[in-house]
Amino acid sequence: MASISTLPIPARFPDPFTTDPHIPERVIGERRNYRSVWVSDIHLGTRGCNAAMLIDFFDHVDCETLYLVGDIIDGWRLKKRHFWPPEHNDVVWRVLKRAKRGTRVVYVPGNHDEMIKPFDGFDFGGVEIRREAIHETADGKRLLVVHGDDFDAVMLAHRWLAFVGDAAYTALMKCNVVVNWVRNKMGLPYWSLSMVAKHKVKNAVQFIGHYEEVVAHAARARGVDGVVCGHIHSAEMREIDGVTYYNDGDWVEGCTALVEHHDGTMEILHWAEEVAARSAPATLQLPAPAPARAA
Repeated sequence: MASISTLPIPARFPDPFTTDPHIPERVIGERRNYRSVWVSDIHLGTRGCNAAMLIDFFDHVDCETLYLVGDIIDGWRLKKRHFWPPEHNDVVWRVLKRAKRGTRVVYVPGNHDEMIKPFDGFDFGGVEIRREAIHETADGKRLLVVHGDDFDAVMLAHRWLAFVGDAAYTALMKCNVVVNWVRNKMGLPYWSLSMVAKHKVKNAVQFIGHYEEVVAHAARARGVDGVVCGHIHSAEMREIDGVTYYNDGDWVEGCTALVEHHDGTMEILHWAEEVAARSAPATLQLPAPAPARAA
């Protein structure tokens, strides 16, 4: 298993106190404030990562606790090819900035960032590394927080098949990038080709349903009220045999986050839809990069 230092990612992540992001942090007059926020499956280090949408999300939202629920950095892809544009560092900068401002940040690694798992219990720059976590909501419910790859039969029994599937998924995401580049030029909002394909394929729908049931039953055996996970890139919130199943989705296809309001109410935010509604008919426009500093 690779260590953090052996991965072809920047040797040193940006220090939010001494460096400026490539895309300046915007000062939003009325930022939303939540008690807790869960995001997962960002896949930094891949072309499919929707960093622009996530940067927009972080610039509009504050919270007391931020959970990073796995597959934040895509170690599988970075082992094969180096891809780390400035916008990906900007996502890291915004996470670390929140930790510096007092937000509790908990990182629960997944399968694509499994190189982080051996550091369970460590604290890096205010970011807590945990293999799993228990979150208590404002109304007293206990939620198990896990990425979810431990409940994936393909990951457990046929790891080689998971890599084959990842290669096919990567190809589909490349098509997704091209499709949305064309849509952006046409003034159309973000649209997920892979998400539509996933929901059209009967076997994929059956797998998602079975996965949700397995995760919920495991949470019930642990004696908790609910479970929050990611992994399958399918945002959902529903009751399964007395356990509330939450999936926060992803920032490759759906661009979703799970949030807890201050009274304990849970909600899934579909950020691509919010951006489209806010800027319609214009497309998402990020501020120009900050000018380079003189040496």
